[in-house]
Amino acid sequence: MATTSEIPHKSFRLSMLLYDTRYRSITIQIFFLMLLMLGAAWLVDNTISNLQTLGKDFSFNYLFTTAGYDINQRLIEYTSQSTHARAALVGFLNTILLAVLACVLATVLGVIAGVLRLSKNWIVSRLMTIYVEVFRNIPTLLWIIIFGAIMTESMPAPNAFRGDDPSASMLFNESVAITNRGIYAPEPLFSRSLGNLDIGIFLISIDLLAIIALIVAGIYANRKLMVHATKVQNATGVRPTTWWKTLAILFGPAIVLLVALGFHLGYPSLQGFNFQGGTHIRNSLIAMWLGLGIYTGAFIAEIVRSGILAISKGQSEAAFALGLQPTLTTRLVILPQALRVIIPPLISQYLNITKNTSLALAVGYMDMRSTLGGISINQTGRELEGMMLMMLIYLLISLTISGLMNVYNSKIKLKER
Repeated sequence: MATTSEIPHKSFRLSMLLYDTRYRSITIQIFFLMLLMLGAAWLVDNTISNLQTLGKDFSFNYLFTTAGYDINQRLIEYTSQSTHARAALVGFLNTILLAVLACVLATVLGVIAGVLRLSKNWIVSRLMTIYVEVFRNIPTLLWIIIFGAIMTESMPAPNAFRGDDPSASMLFNESVAITNRGIYAPEPLFSRSLGNLDIGIFLISIDLLAIIALIVAGIYANRKLMVHATKVQNATGVRPTTWWKTLAILFGPAIVLLVALGFHLGYPSLQGFNFQGGTHIRNSLIAMWLGLGIYTGAFIAEIVRSGILAISKGQSEAAFALGLQPTLTTRLVILPQALRVIIPPLISQYLNITKNTSLALAVGYMDMRSTLGGISINQTGRELEGMMLMMLIYLLISLTISGLMNVYNSKIKLKER
């Protein structure tokens, strides 16, 4: 007769939390979690005690009091009688504007420099190497100050455009003036405007929303057209002509809308001591834009170069064997595969640009660091609340950028079983 023996069940003892491998890792994690919580509690208690010693409390009510200072660049309506919260919003929008402009410039420069650095032309590849090595080995702040000094010191003053024989002249048929106070360019105006949409915090131009909606609809319709053309090509072997249809879809509705709205340009003109009218792009914005864009472009160039080199040489040889020219091989074969390697480090560069916008104080650009984290703190003495709020906003911006780029990265990666 067969017999079975059962493993004796050991009762749980406290010593097993340390000597039993099944519980030891959990014990260590709980121990360090408690240490972390104790450290955080000590910091909070110490902060509250110090605030009480100084006769201060922890409150964000100062955000709803009058700011009392001006902001030289505003994307929404703001006066010195507005609240600190609105000043923070103006600074936040200035930060977003600068980050977007710098990311676009850095991406364009980085892709071009990264591809040209692999060129077989010795002069071109060496020039790109000099660009990369010079810009990435000098701190960002120095480049920002240099570009700011160039715009301020080397450009003519507005009075140089005055008189019968001026020493400086406007560009592009007397429409653009480059001065030591910034660039004055034509501004878009609508004689039959649809007005603005009030969302409570600020106004949004309905004209702009309509144009954006038509552009998005045009891009969607053009994608449908390309899919249809591909189906026709697969069925018949001949791809139908689509270039004029693409132009009509992308630009036709937008042009009709602009004509209906009475679109025209408002040109800047010299009146008194300065130019009036048009769009004024301040030197501080230009210095930050060029400094961040060109500096980060050097890093992106190396990322693009490494991504291209990560692709097997056999891919290029196979494309050449099919008769593709080097340009088409790079655009259609190499770069799409290299994007899988390029996108993850590119996300880090975009985050660096966004965080480096906090250097804007060096050239007087009024971003979130200058408004919420600068003047508002100095006036109210709420340095702890201001810094915590600014850290939270930067964190949300960075997580948003990272999330969007990761979604894009998941769409372009190779689909494998």
